Amino acid sequence: MKNRLTVLAGPTAVGKGTISSYIRDHHPEVWFSVSATTRPRRPGEIDGVHYHFISDDEFDELIAAGELLEYAVVHGRHRYGTPAAPVREALEAGTPALLEIDLQGARQVKDRMPDALFVFLAPPSWEELVSRLTGRGTETPAEQERRLTTARQELAAESEFDVTVVNDHVRTAAQELIQLMGISASD
Repeated sequence: MKNRLTVLAGPTAVGKGTISSYIRDHHPEVWFSVSATTRPRRPGEIDGVHYHFISDDEFDELIAAGELLEYAVVHGRHRYGTPAAPVREALEAGTPALLEIDLQGARQVKDRMPDALFVFLAPPSWEELVSRLTGRGTETPAEQERRLTTARQELAAESEFDVTVVNDHVRTAAQELIQLMGISASD
């Protein structure tokens, strides 16, 4: 059976990266796309593992060459994009593939690959989302406000997705996502 692409999206600080890391650690059979971004690295991030950290000029070259499945400016500042070739290769090999991307990117993928499974990751509450964002301490107060403004808009887009997973607990949300992908739970 050929696996279909699963696209995971949701607002900032909802835990997309945490859920993806959990799945990566517990389900090595899942292939993960590594997005390209123009934003600076956060502490502990590794180039080529968490993201491909590239310059604006390099990002422009990928766009011009048609090498991105999707791309967007996120939070009005930095660009993110998914290299298309590795996604196609994983799917052609029959490997379950997961994209962890923003809402703008998910919409572009939906236009190009409508058979993918689109999963919206939601917070248990607005207050919890705010707490997660401010608690991680990786953004300035101005950046936090910019991200929360975007998050308010993104939460309204939940109905555009095939299914919603509420991230009230990392393990539970990750297992729900794995089940939706049709993969047997291993833990």
